Amino acid sequence: MLKYILFISCYLIGFLSAAQKQWTLEECIEHALKNNISIKQSEIELELADIQKSDAIGNFLPSLNASAMNAWNTGLTQNVTTGILQTQTTRNSSYSITAGVNLFNGLRNIRMHQRAVLSKLAAQYNVDKMKDDIALMVANSYLQILLNKANLEVVESQNRLTQEHFQRSSDLVDAGMLPRGDLLEIQATDANEKQRIAVAENEVRISLINLAQLLLIKDYENFDIADREIEILPNEIIEKPVREIISIAMENRPEIKIAENRVKLAEKDLELERSNYYPSLAGFFNYNTRESGADRILQGGINPDEPAMPIGIVEETGQVVVAPNFAFITEPPLPFVEQLWRNDGVSYGVQLNVPIFNGMSVRNNVKRRKLEVQNLEYQLEQAQLDLESTVYQAFIDVKGALKAYEAAEVALQSQELAFQYANERYDVGLINAFDFSQAKLRLDNAKIEVNRSKFDYVFKLKVLELYFGISPDQLKL
Repeated sequence: MLKYILFISCYLIGFLSAAQKQWTLEECIEHALKNNISIKQSEIELELADIQKSDAIGNFLPSLNASAMNAWNTGLTQNVTTGILQTQTTRNSSYSITAGVNLFNGLRNIRMHQRAVLSKLAAQYNVDKMKDDIALMVANSYLQILLNKANLEVVESQNRLTQEHFQRSSDLVDAGMLPRGDLLEIQATDANEKQRIAVAENEVRISLINLAQLLLIKDYENFDIADREIEILPNEIIEKPVREIISIAMENRPEIKIAENRVKLAEKDLELERSNYYPSLAGFFNYNTRESGADRILQGGINPDEPAMPIGIVEETGQVVVAPNFAFITEPPLPFVEQLWRNDGVSYGVQLNVPIFNGMSVRNNVKRRKLEVQNLEYQLEQAQLDLESTVYQAFIDVKGALKAYEAAEVALQSQELAFQYANERYDVGLINAFDFSQAKLRLDNAKIEVNRSKFDYVFKLKVLELYFGISPDQLKL
């Protein structure tokens, strides 16, 4: 009984711990990189490319194949061991082993192996790009949750302040120092803020569900992230020249490597197509044998019951030619193994194929490959231009987002002073409840704008960090 209670207790503790787990950004990115379906599909493509590389290596090896056949024939058939046509039911079998080797095929095998290596690199670059994209999506969703929670905290804090003012104003109304209309204004403000709280809570829940779905976590109800205060600290990346960041991105970004690899693959396809201009030479060796279950027909002595019949005369000598009247005897088939070594044989040689004319298909295919190379070179050039523009835009966005955040902080300080002044004037009756509510609303909006500009800056900074070469699994807040 005690063991059972301990087991249940440990299970409940483990369940509650799992339910109360709060995910950090690093844990979310690590989980997504291990479990995201798109990344898994890209990794499968990488494994397929590795198999393709193994196929290319196998092309250098000789081939070896064996075959065996056993059949029963009924009717007029040829005895495979004597060559005589007989009406019979026979069982015949044959066996062979064939080896082949490619001696020369226009360097096609070498180029196919080189292409397989490039294909594997391309698959790896696709995995890297997919990881970057997923990491950014996770970071964006994570920051969205923090933003929604921060906005919810702002609204809840202001609503608590509204309720305090409602209690104080209610006492002043009862004392006849404030008109009842001010109390009604505060009640309306309280109702409006509670509605905003409900909307903010819903936005937090929706953003949590979106992140959980991105992480393939099905327990939406218990999923939560770690609440933390994000400090805006100086970052050395935004102090670097934009050209340095662009240069690093050109060297490390997977989209550029993918475009470069596509050009190399197209060039290798062009070389493969040109291999069809060359002759090919292959060698082969074959060993075969056969056996039969049919009885053997052998020649015996002279048959006295059948006299020799004349079939012609030799003109020069006048000699009569007679048909042989030998007797034939039937013997059982030789032993299986003896037949195999009696009837075996080998064949070997080389085969040369020389392309002479094939309807200009090879020439036209070579032209197509050349155009594909040119097209992909243009795509590479465009990808480099796009990346340069994107990195430059990301750099400008980070700078602008930081300035917007700093401006929002200054505006918040001004609104805090303005609200403090309005609060003091409201306490002595110099402004009414409506003006006080407007001052508080401006303060709320200033705090929300600080939150929005802060998280907007943080996300754009993470984008710039990826372009600077920071690995997706090293993104931190």
